[in-house]
Amino acid sequence: MKKSLVLLLLVVLGLSGFYLFQQHQQQTANLTELKLYGNVDIRDVSLGFKVAGRVNELFVDEGDQVKQGNLLARLDQKSFQDELALAKAKLAAAEAVFIKAEKLYQRSVSLMQKNAMSAADYDEVVAGRDQAIAQVDLAKSLVSLAETRLADTELFAPSDGTVLTRVREKGSIVSAGLPIYSIALTKPVWVRAYVDETNLGQIHQGEMVTVLTDSGAEYQGKIGFISPQAEFTPKNVESEQLRTELVYRFKVLIEQDDAGLHQGMPVTLVIKKK
Repeated sequence: MKKSLVLLLLVVLGLSGFYLFQQHQQQTANLTELKLYGNVDIRDVSLGFKVAGRVNELFVDEGDQVKQGNLLARLDQKSFQDELALAKAKLAAAEAVFIKAEKLYQRSVSLMQKNAMSAADYDEVVAGRDQAIAQVDLAKSLVSLAETRLADTELFAPSDGTVLTRVREKGSIVSAGLPIYSIALTKPVWVRAYVDETNLGQIHQGEMVTVLTDSGAEYQGKIGFISPQAEFTPKNVESEQLRTELVYRFKVLIEQDDAGLHQGMPVTLVIKKK
């Protein structure tokens, strides 16, 4: 009976040792290739006019590809053009006043040199000239402001991207800053992923990563950021094993300029270890 128990114990120990050996072998093999999971993170921006007005023209729609500097929309410019014309007229009037004040000032200087003008009268002339100069400067600033406001009636793409939403239509009255479009930026394209503490030491900033989509497309990227702070894994992470663990967020910058990656797309990250 005792011999049977001893034999059984030896079998159990043997199987346990074999299992641990297999686990060790698997872990050693895994050191040559670390596989993690993440999601594509494409930044988007909301675009609106810097001034209030009525939308007069919209040049792109949802799904359109835009390049940096493309004209996207325009407000009704009539009131802004009138504002600029009025500011230029006021500048012309101020410059005319200054010309007269300058001529009077030059004559007054000559009279003062000949002692033919009182100091009080001279001071009054100088004050009038200084005021005329100030009025010209003010008029110039108003012209510059009107030109800026007129330019702000046109909305341009800040960078290459894809129009995600068009939230206003022609004829809409919009206030300054109210979104007109949202655009997904073509660059940069990141992958947001998470790694557990056990494998944290296996990834390094600047390390190359192969990014695979479910459709089989392959991209090359580089680890650009590793968070120093642990956090609970978000629920949308593909690996169920990680969802209850404390993990570290890191980001991979995709090097290729490709439209095949979309916001939120799940991907697999493969990091080759030497």
